[in-house]
Amino acid sequence: MTEPAKNKAKNLHVNKPTWLKTKIPTGKVYFDIKKDLRSRKLVTVCEEAKCPNIGECWNTRTATFMVLGDTCTRACRFCNVKTGNPGGVTDPQEPLQVAKSCSLMKLQYVVITMVDRDDLSDGGARHVGSVIQTVKDHNPGIKVELLAGDFRGLDKAIAVILESRPEVYAHNLETVERLTPRVRDARASYVQSLQSLAKVKEIASYPVLTKSALMLGLGETREEVIQSMRDLREVGVDLLTVGQYMRPTRKHLAVKEWVAPEVFKELEGVARELGFSGVVCGPLVRSSYRAREFYEDATQAVTKPGAQVE
Repeated sequence: MTEPAKNKAKNLHVNKPTWLKTKIPTGKVYFDIKKDLRSRKLVTVCEEAKCPNIGECWNTRTATFMVLGDTCTRACRFCNVKTGNPGGVTDPQEPLQVAKSCSLMKLQYVVITMVDRDDLSDGGARHVGSVIQTVKDHNPGIKVELLAGDFRGLDKAIAVILESRPEVYAHNLETVERLTPRVRDARASYVQSLQSLAKVKEIASYPVLTKSALMLGLGETREEVIQSMRDLREVGVDLLTVGQYMRPTRKHLAVKEWVAPEVFKELEGVARELGFSGVVCGPLVRSSYRAREFYEDATQAVTKPGAQVE
């Protein structure tokens, strides 16, 4: 790489475009939620993943809880969550603590995500199922969206989760097939993720919606993104979010491109033509962005037949 090219690459990560700038989170509700989470020793992906929408979501009393602790057994190269071996330890009080926080925040819709726990024989499925069931038991009428790991492709783990009947079962494809080995942990795979999403539809005894997400700006092509969309529709995925990858630290993968808002808008149109019930694409979009609105809009939409897009 020539010196000018090096300087250009450095500037790419320092000088973010104006459309990616967000306000510093403030407000009484934001700080009240933060205080409550700390007092209950709960972790939110909003904080761990340095989500740019944390202020907007928390001030509308929406939060994404991350369960099974704050340490992931995998080391995806885009993710800011701590990596390590929790040694099989789980917090038996976590389900009730999450449920109580949902009650305190008066949530009608909650997103629950998880770290990967390859140190547990079931990947943590029973614990996550207990969290969902406890949340529902203590908050009548609440809707639950689960953002799950792949559970190493274990059908039994997915079946355990579905016993608690989350309204939305999400699992993120993250990136296109070609880039998956570079972006994600070696224990994750493009095909395994698609198979996990397909299994949800096969196993579920009720009309659960499936959801996935893609990040742009890692070096993918438009054609690869559209192929990933097709692959997701092939396994029946209902909901899709597409956002810009932003490098958490210098130890993580570098941003290859700041994708312009008009590109996201064009891809959203393509995704709708392919037949997703709900699609939201934009630079600041994350998989849990405005999850309740997204779910409600999607459940009122009529899925179109899959279309072929060139």
